[in-house]
Amino acid sequence: MSQNRTPHQEKIIRNYYENRDMIGLQKASEAVTDLYLSEGKKRATIWKRLASHLEKIGVSESQIEALREADDPAAVAKLLEKYSG
Repeated sequence: MSQNRTPHQEKIIRNYYENRDMIGLQKASEAVTDLYLSEGKKRATIWKRLASHLEKIGVSESQIEALREADDPAAVAKLLEKYSG
């Protein structure tokens, strides 16, 4: 059901879903950078956003929780390397 979308809009939507994992990987990488620079409440907010991006690229909930408990941006960055290539 196209809901009165133009062919151009349909193409944009289709491309988004085809590249969702790469978009999630890019956003997760950006969140890791933010994580290195944050502390306190802001850090908790970034972890929440990062968890969402990690789910989108296929990281299991248990692995995400272990990373969050360790609170080690380097470990997350290392994990993202495995997904990027």
